[in-house]
This record gives sequence, C-alpha cells and structure tokens, in this order.
Amino acid sequence: MKAIPGISRREALRLLGVVGAGSLLGAALPLKARSLGSARVVVVGGGFGGATAAKYLKRFAPSLDVTLVEPQRRFYTCPFTNLYLGGLRDFESLGHDYRQLTDHYGVTVVHERAEAVDTERKEIRLSGGAALSWDRLVLSPGIDFRWGELEGYDEAAAVKAPHAWKAGPQTMLLRRQLEAMPDGGTFILVAPDNPFRCPPGPYERVSMIAHYLRTEKPRSKILLLDAKDSFSKQGLFMEGWKENYGDLIEWVPRSSDGRVLRVDAGRLEVETEFGEIHRADVLNVVPPQKAGFIAERAGVADETGWVPVNPKTFESTRVPGIYVIGDATQAAPMPKSGFVANTQAKITARAIAADLAGKAPPDPKWANTCYSLIAPGWGITVAGVYDVHDGNLREVPDSGGVSPLGADRSFRAREATYAEAWYAGIAHDTWGTRPGA
Repeated sequence: MKAIPGISRREALRLLGVVGAGSLLGAALPLKARSLGSARVVVVGGGFGGATAAKYLKRFAPSLDVTLVEPQRRFYTCPFTNLYLGGLRDFESLGHDYRQLTDHYGVTVVHERAEAVDTERKEIRLSGGAALSWDRLVLSPGIDFRWGELEGYDEAAAVKAPHAWKAGPQTMLLRRQLEAMPDGGTFILVAPDNPFRCPPGPYERVSMIAHYLRTEKPRSKILLLDAKDSFSKQGLFMEGWKENYGDLIEWVPRSSDGRVLRVDAGRLEVETEFGEIHRADVLNVVPPQKAGFIAERAGVADETGWVPVNPKTFESTRVPGIYVIGDATQAAPMPKSGFVANTQAKITARAIAADLAGKAPPDPKWANTCYSLIAPGWGITVAGVYDVHDGNLREVPDSGGVSPLGADRSFRAREATYAEAWYAGIAHDTWGTRPGA
C-alpha cells in the first residue's frame, strides 16, 4: 500500500465516516415503514458491530422491532485500552452506555446473555430463561479464546498471566501487575499467530507499556515473543520503538524462536519452540482465538472456529436469516478491528432492511482506518477500502495506505491527534455517546 500524505483534521474525519455516516452506504434514507410490517430483528452483542447494527437498522427502517442483547450495562472498548495500560487514559473513559440507542432510536436493550439459538423456531434463549423470536438475527459476538490450545494456558492461568484481550477486569489486572512490577523487571508479551483480534494491538501494547516503564521503571525491559515473522505496520513500529525507546523492546519473531508452545503461569515462565525458557515479572499472554461462543451454538461457525459469510450482505452461508459481523467473521482481507465492525454493521443493516422490504441489497463498500500510538504525540495509521470483486472480498487497489516512514515529529503528532478524534467520533457513531459519558 502507498503512504498516506498529510491530511487535514476534517479530511481525516471524513475518511473515518464520522462526518457522513452514509458515505459508503449510498443514500441513508429510511425504507417505507409500510413495506416492513412489524418484522423483528434481534442483535446479539453491544460492541462496535452490534450497537451500530441496532442503531442503523432503526435509522434505515424505523418501523422494525429491534432488540439488542448485551449483558453489560456499560460497554468498555478494547481500542484505547493500551493507552490505559500506558498511563495515558483513565479506564472509565473507555466506557459507553446504551441510553441513546433506547431513548433516541427506539432500540429495546436487554441486559442478559444470549445462551442458545433455535434456528428452526427462530428463537434465541437468554440467560434469564426467556426466549426472543426473530425474523432476522444479527450476531456480533466478538471473540472467545481457544483455551488449552497453548499448553498450560487456560482460564485459571489467566488469573496470574492475564490476556487482557477483552476490556474489563483482565485489563485492570494487567495494569495492577505493571504498577507492582519492580524497576529492572521484565515484561513479556506472547503474541499469537493470525488470525486474531486487532492485528496491530500487541505492538501498540508494548509501545504504551514501554512508555510507562521508561517513565516509572526505567531499568526494566520488554520481551515480545511472536508466533509470526511479520506484523501489521511493522516498519513503522520498529522505527518508532528505536526513536522513542532505544533497545527497551526486544521483538523475537518465529524464525528466531519466538513461538511459545508452553506456559507455566505459576512460575511466570514460557517455553519456546526450541526449548528456551523465559521468565517474566509480568506475563501477558494473548492466546489463539475464535468466534464468540454463540456463533458455535447458532451453527454458523465452521471447523476454523470463525464464521463464513456471504461477502455482499454478511449473511451466514450455513444458516439463512442469520447475519454475522465483526471479529467473528471470515472477512479477509478486512482486519478484525472496531472500525471494520462498525462499517460492516451499517452495510448489513442496510442489506437486512432492503431484504425485508423485498428489495435488492446495495452494492457495498467497506472502510477501515486503524490508528496506533507508539508514544505520546507519536501516531501511525493504516487505511483501506474493500469491495466485492468476482464474488470475493478484496481491498480496492490503491485505496488505502500506511503512514510514511521517516516522517517528522509534527506529522506523527497530527496522526496522534487524529487518533483521539477517531475514537471520539466512532464512539458517538456507535453508541451516541462521547468517551466517558
């Protein structure tokens, strides 16, 4: 991909879809209410995908009966948790509620856990025992972990060696461990093989933790053990690490024995493929992943653990009438990111509204922009636009790019500012809230 030239704040926001939410959807006009009757759509998952889908279903088709099922009354985002770990954000600033969805858009929000899906009766069973019927079902369940696939790493081990790959108690646990770590200690992050949620996430995390350690515990070191030989925005990260942190961060790729095969959480030790033992003072293990468990129970996940979808609408290829968006899907080359989930949700909401009205879905395009912070005032970006070509998802040629290598500090500072604007904008677009509201 080519480098993104310097862009203004307004241009950046327009690229993100914050200024015009219908820019990739065609005209975002509601379909006639009389054509939809009282059709019921249930959406499972209240993150970037699910909350956006519920909101835009009501925008595109106000007469729809839309119910959002999400156990948390306040949703905390994975994006920007790394800034919390680095001491640049308060955790509560990452929380969002659902009042705007209910009060302004008329979405019914049920704070229970979706436990099972009956595809024949078109019902979803909730943790409280009730069942919801649906004409269309949208699943945005995020990820679950493949516990035990990495020897020694299970839910019990995560209490001592947190993954912190879902925002919440695990994130706060990792922060407390970093605060308690002695100056001169070693932080180890174990990065998984593809695919996984947020491809640049582990590398932004070590960047932010490096900032914290350089400030508070300057004799410490970071070891990044990676199951891959390359990663998203690699050149930009490594340039930024050298410029900001010197040799504080050591990245060990798979070809140099970076792949971890065994974890001993009690001893805070990991063993690599060739038998080397590394011991940490704080151990952060990002395990192999799969689609959230409700995808399995609905029968839409395949043997890979992820969900194959119709590339034009994101309807399941295994169970008609069920649509799956966000991290749970097989949607390469789109990454598993919050921006992608938000964009997929809008396209799928439009497709469902059109289907229920007896109309053909529009030809879709999706966008992604992913900001990463390497240090305060040092941001980097990757962006892309995607469409369907010859029946498959693809990145539109020459549509995106990455930040240029060798840019000056003022350029990096602008991108850090754009990152903050992106988070504020997408939070407002998804939940109707401002960060921390």
